[in-house]
Amino acid sequence: MIFKLTEEQLAVRDAAKDFAETELLPGVIERDEKQEFPTAQIKKLGELGFLGMMVAPEYGGGGMDTMSYVLAMEEISKIDASVSVCMSVNNSLVCWGLEHFGNEEQKQKYLKPLASGEKIGAFCLSEPEAGSDATFQQTTAEDHGDHYILNGTKNWITNGNSASIYLVIAQTDKAKKHKGINVLIVEKGMEGFVVGKKENKMGIRASDTHSLMFQNVKVPKANRIGEDGFGFTFAMQTLNGGRIGIASQALGIASGAYERALAYSQERKTFGVPIFEHQDVQFKLADMATRIEASRLLCLKAAWLKDQGKDYSQASAMAKLYSSKTAMDVTIEAVQIHGGYGFVKEFHVERLMRDAKITQIYEGTSEIQKIVIARSLFK
Repeated sequence: MIFKLTEEQLAVRDAAKDFAETELLPGVIERDEKQEFPTAQIKKLGELGFLGMMVAPEYGGGGMDTMSYVLAMEEISKIDASVSVCMSVNNSLVCWGLEHFGNEEQKQKYLKPLASGEKIGAFCLSEPEAGSDATFQQTTAEDHGDHYILNGTKNWITNGNSASIYLVIAQTDKAKKHKGINVLIVEKGMEGFVVGKKENKMGIRASDTHSLMFQNVKVPKANRIGEDGFGFTFAMQTLNGGRIGIASQALGIASGAYERALAYSQERKTFGVPIFEHQDVQFKLADMATRIEASRLLCLKAAWLKDQGKDYSQASAMAKLYSSKTAMDVTIEAVQIHGGYGFVKEFHVERLMRDAKITQIYEGTSEIQKIVIARSLFK
């Protein structure tokens, strides 16, 4: 399969690259150290159309394809994965879910401001005891006729405090197990909705990750997406696309580390020659470049299948599984090539290494991706 990028796709990639280098690179180390959410940068990202890339123009989006999204995610992630995860969640999970499964009223009220970047969204699935096992939802949405009463806790929520619109997965009928789960649109400021502590994380430290508490929150039934019991299906179908976003993020982290290692290897000298002249360093860079190219092709294949309306669940799981491992391996080697300099913050690769690890965990751990892939083999 040959992926020939169009002029439009290349223009999107170049715009994302320019934004990352001019707007994100200055201050990225300080934001990481201070765990400072990139409010100004996210606002500009939205103004450029990167927070609703795949949403139809009639709802305020860019109407772009998934391949353009992958290209943009890679460029943003090379510089700042804390920004790209916000971009991924808003595009892949929140906007996509609302556009494909929401009704017209929900799209007009919620999708438009999300796609235009006016507001940020959050996807609320994980709980203290329901991470990989998404069927074990302890957050409840009790049916009260024209509204639900929402109670429970969500953990590790990206954009937890900065979002205005939250898609919350909750159990309405425990007897029906996963078929009794719903997804509700919750607005920040609803009575009983409390944003908990901000997580002090190893990586993507500028990303806004919080616990959320719902204490008898009254949510209108008009805010339920889809039919009663559709929540689990909504979550699984939405996560299929989310995996493409995180795979692209992992690809970008790996690419960013590789590019820095390659440049450094031509500047740093030992024994009178640039370290690039040493075979061991050449072998490291060759392996890194090969893994990155394979990851890129996996990401683009998953995106292409999605754009063609074909089943992309296996492809997206493969892309995330492989790209996240690539990100981890490549960043470790990038630190090694930098030697002692790789261990200090100003050379960026130690941050990229810390950022890489989460790509093997969120939106489905690597172990879950293997389960998804294995099950698809028997279909």
